[in-house]
Amino acid sequence: MPRVQPMGEQISAQQRRSEPLLDTLARLGFVSADQIELAGEVHKHPDRARVGDLLVEHGIVSKQQLAHANAVRAGLEVYDPSVPPDPTVMELVDERTARRYQAVPVRSDPDGCLVMAMADPTNVFALDDLRILTRRRIRPLLAQPEVVARLIAQAGRLDQLVAQVVDSSDLPEDAFESLSEIQDDPDEAPVVRLVNSIISRGVEDGASDIHLEPQASEVVVRFRIDGVLRTITSVPHRFANGVASRIKIMSDLDIAERRAPQDGRVGLRLAGRTLDLRVATLPTVYGEKIVIRVLDRRNVVMDLRDLGFAPDVLQRFTDSYRRTHGAVLVTGPTGSGKSTTLYGTLHQLNSPDRNIITVEDPVEYRLQGINQVQVNPKAGLTFAAGLRSILRCDPDVVMIGEVRDRETAKIAVESALTGHLVLATLHTNDAAGALSRLTEMGVDSFLSASAVSGILAQRLARRLCEACREPTMVPTSVLADRVEEDRLPQGLPDRMQVYRPGGCGRCGGSGYRGRTGIYEMLVVDENIQRLIIEGASTEAITKAAQKDGMRTLAEDGLLKVMRGETSLEELARAVG
Repeated sequence: MPRVQPMGEQISAQQRRSEPLLDTLARLGFVSADQIELAGEVHKHPDRARVGDLLVEHGIVSKQQLAHANAVRAGLEVYDPSVPPDPTVMELVDERTARRYQAVPVRSDPDGCLVMAMADPTNVFALDDLRILTRRRIRPLLAQPEVVARLIAQAGRLDQLVAQVVDSSDLPEDAFESLSEIQDDPDEAPVVRLVNSIISRGVEDGASDIHLEPQASEVVVRFRIDGVLRTITSVPHRFANGVASRIKIMSDLDIAERRAPQDGRVGLRLAGRTLDLRVATLPTVYGEKIVIRVLDRRNVVMDLRDLGFAPDVLQRFTDSYRRTHGAVLVTGPTGSGKSTTLYGTLHQLNSPDRNIITVEDPVEYRLQGINQVQVNPKAGLTFAAGLRSILRCDPDVVMIGEVRDRETAKIAVESALTGHLVLATLHTNDAAGALSRLTEMGVDSFLSASAVSGILAQRLARRLCEACREPTMVPTSVLADRVEEDRLPQGLPDRMQVYRPGGCGRCGGSGYRGRTGIYEMLVVDENIQRLIIEGASTEAITKAAQKDGMRTLAEDGLLKVMRGETSLEELARAVG
């Protein structure tokens, strides 16, 4: 029976190369004591070259574990596909060379060495050619062939595809065939390949929106990543209509209509992932601007704790939506994560003994066990009309995608007063502003005071990349400039350490990776109710709520800055 060697125990390179595969798997902890005996029998197979494949076939180890073990025996590292590659170095090797050697640059080491993910890192001829081509020293990492193929596709080579489109004097008739699944097919028409690659690149880069914006001489392609738009490439303007028509056919829109806005939707699969794309067109002076909203069902956050709530804020919010009746409002500008918060809340409330009905425009994610209604103004199904119908269907919980008008606001408030739990969104800058907004919509203040149980205002701020964030010292007075000094934690030093963005391959050089929520939770208690009925100002209601324990958006954001989750600059961008 092989000896299980601790992970930290050092062995020489010669020992690694001569070490049996099973011993390496055991030393790495991939084979448990109960599996060693079965693995030993497989290891005795006469076809020694297939031992690794047999271990995978018997379910003893995974492909990734086998690759890791083989790399360790060869003294190599294994590429971690969960770490995004650096797009600035991926272009150092052209697509043909990358496919020929099954090798893709993924980042640069501090010493200038180019790190390369390779299906066969022992190919010395490939390493020599790549070293000459890039004029850099190469450090190879072992990667599965399918991972290398995905990296090659991820690189996009958009500029090369744009050049191919420019070189095509005529667009072939099959350039606008229907598409059900995006794939990298070199035989496709240039415009089709270009559109496919733009969408694929956007999905791989984690873009929430893809913008195609016609200008005087070009169509600019931009991705919104972590809430910030980034320019990716541009297409000559004479191909704008071809690109627009391709996207319109994918989303079942009228390609002949270019003077009126259109909205469409398309479902597709990309790299085994099911995606929904919301397509919106808008006529501009230079042509049709197209925005594609990428909805990845895997990104639906079902646990509110994953959204960045502080424990006390989450408890206050939970106490509000766990009531059997009343209105819970979520406020913030477009793109502040309101829908994500509501979907997470519905998931917490979803149970067989509750009838949950939503009215949304659009239905972004489909939730099992919840009745979701899509607004359709052309058919007369508005928010107000849908809400009236919902109330005749014996709901326990009603979710309104957005309160936009007086009728919807009044029905929502009346529903909350008649024993229903109502979840809804509003566009206001802070929590107390939602009460003024209801009054502006024609809802009497005494009804709002009785119906609303809690208001959550929120923003999204980019998270600092933990791999490259840089510490810096700032005067505590800088923090006090953003909130009232008596609202800061007591006993702070004159100078504090916070973090600022750096830039590395993991975050694409931006210094940020992912986003976190910043929250302001106002609980409507008897004191707040009295102020609402008296017509108190937004500032007075906010002051009273702060005395009851509410933190403002700026205060919640400062706590995240002090914990190193985000930066002062990002807080200023997100909250102001």
